[in-house]
Amino acid sequence: MDMGDARQIIARRAALEVKSGMVVNLGIGIPSLVPDFLAPEVDVLFQAENGILGMGPTPAVNADGNLSNAAGYPVTLLTGGCYFDSATSFAMIRRGRVDVSILGALQVSADGTLANWIVPGKRVPGVGGAMELAFGAANLIALMTHTEKDGRPKIMRTCTLPVTAYRCVKKIITEKAVFAVTAEGLRLEELLEGTSLEEVRQCTEAPFTLSPQLM
Repeated sequence: MDMGDARQIIARRAALEVKSGMVVNLGIGIPSLVPDFLAPEVDVLFQAENGILGMGPTPAVNADGNLSNAAGYPVTLLTGGCYFDSATSFAMIRRGRVDVSILGALQVSADGTLANWIVPGKRVPGVGGAMELAFGAANLIALMTHTEKDGRPKIMRTCTLPVTAYRCVKKIITEKAVFAVTAEGLRLEELLEGTSLEEVRQCTEAPFTLSPQLM
């Protein structure tokens, strides 16, 4: 499976977590693909941390250079949507007004600790709003490929990359599986099509239990 296929599979499965009436924040990368797979009847408000509520799809032409998402890419505003300053946006996040945040991840540990902002040795502008989203959103879902390109696991006993926030992730979705993060540790909830339990065991460092429907 190439990286493009994996990203589509992950985004398609993540879209099932989005329900009508939610306020949803999407991170950059794979999470930005989630709206492409929403059912037409799902009515949600997408929030961007730089100050948009009611964010629409990417414009085809004539983009408004002043209207972009948190990654700097042009977006549209749906009818009834609004935009505001960054302080107001982060007040929404910190007060728990975001129902679900879907973020990309580099690693997630067995207790739901998230590492998603830097690979040592690479220059990045900073951690951004990921820390606030990790603790402010009512539900945090991490999306990532199951392993690195060289096969190293990304679902870890303990994160080896710089941590964004501790014990914050509620669910992990990869191209192979869906895990819930519980007080007792990781629980495998779902195997995605074409994936076996043995395959998931081999490429997951963290221990996990099985949901009853997989036993």
